[in-house]
Amino acid sequence: MPTTHVPQCHIPTYDTPRIVLIRSRKVGLINRAVQLAILAYVIGWVFLWEKGYQETDSVVSSVTTKVKGVTVTNTSTLGTRIWDVADYVIPPQEKNAVFIMTNMIFTLNQSQGHCPELPDDNTECNNNSSCVPGYVSTHSNGIQTGACIPYNSSIKTCEVFAWCPVEDDNHIPKPAFLQAAENFTILVKNNIWYPKFNFSKRNILPTFSSTYLKNCIYDAQTDPFCPIFRLGKIVEAAGQNFQEMAVEGGVMGLQINWDCNLDRAASHCVPRYSFRRLDNKDSANTVSPGYNFRFAKYYKESSGIETRTLIKAYGIRLDIIVFGKAGKFDVIPTMINIGSGLALFGVATVLCDIVVLYCMKKRYYYREKKYKYVEDYELVSTSEGRMEAQLFPPLILKQDVQSPYHTQTLYRSCEEGLSSLERLIFTSKLLREALKTILCFLGNHS
Repeated sequence: MPTTHVPQCHIPTYDTPRIVLIRSRKVGLINRAVQLAILAYVIGWVFLWEKGYQETDSVVSSVTTKVKGVTVTNTSTLGTRIWDVADYVIPPQEKNAVFIMTNMIFTLNQSQGHCPELPDDNTECNNNSSCVPGYVSTHSNGIQTGACIPYNSSIKTCEVFAWCPVEDDNHIPKPAFLQAAENFTILVKNNIWYPKFNFSKRNILPTFSSTYLKNCIYDAQTDPFCPIFRLGKIVEAAGQNFQEMAVEGGVMGLQINWDCNLDRAASHCVPRYSFRRLDNKDSANTVSPGYNFRFAKYYKESSGIETRTLIKAYGIRLDIIVFGKAGKFDVIPTMINIGSGLALFGVATVLCDIVVLYCMKKRYYYREKKYKYVEDYELVSTSEGRMEAQLFPPLILKQDVQSPYHTQTLYRSCEEGLSSLERLIFTSKLLREALKTILCFLGNHS
């Protein structure tokens, strides 16, 4: 009866690595080059540059400021006036920031009443019909009463109920009102803490004396750790012109960097200062350039009428930005990075396999050596005749047995036969030892 070949299902297969030693100078050089590159990356970048052997923590910070400086102005509106910290620092304290007024528009002696609105396309009028009682827009200074009254000898505007006279901020003083503000000084007190390492420090270093602190001014070259900054120097260090910035105001950033290596002495953990402008400096490309806000000072006259002085303040807002990271040796990140580095060495093997199996001229020869297909042992016939044939393959010698090819065939057949015989002997020994163990176990429990 003819036998039918039934195809076997190859889905449940198992792959195991096979070590093949390839004596190729080209592949060997590629392998060593990739391994050296990985070793340089792990040692140079991961451990030396990024300090992968350290545990890290982010900084927790608090900041306080103190401004000092006095100047004097002489104008037709205010006369001769002295300006100190209480006049130009508004508000007195902010969170991680300070505002210093450099320019202003005053509207003196305002009181609530009826007065003409500032002239523009929406407020100019010829008669009362152009004004709507109760109307108020986003840019109005008050609520329209419905009357059209003279603003000056040539222009009429709608009357409003507001703080009168209304503010006119169309003309910003140039140069800035407080030009001398560039000489004002700012003391920045910064305390930092790394909770993971219980390490704290402040920017007023232990080596500072009271005499030094009273006289020093920050300079990147001569006094890089002095915590007292001249306002003009801060603006100049950011590449800006102070007198130009003082007219419409702006926002500056004082950055304090606390990057500390706590494996070294605490004296090496020091602040690094840098400066930059945070707002858009190009007034031609922004609708609302600079930085300003309004505040008022209120009074009450002897007649009981409440009055105020409205001030539109332009100035420099200084934001103190503190950031940093501390690192200290720890076993866990060290072992993780070492393990990751060792795992990367597998890239060299993968790359060399790609070169050998797909790029080299002898790739088909190497594929035969690299991959070996083994059938399931249970599917192999165990008949005595087949086993004998596998253990002792026939050695067929022709007349030209002295030829190299048949000599190699003879050696290969002998080696395969001896190897199979050794496996059979080893298997029989294992079975004999297993049988002894079973008999001893049964004897002990009988």
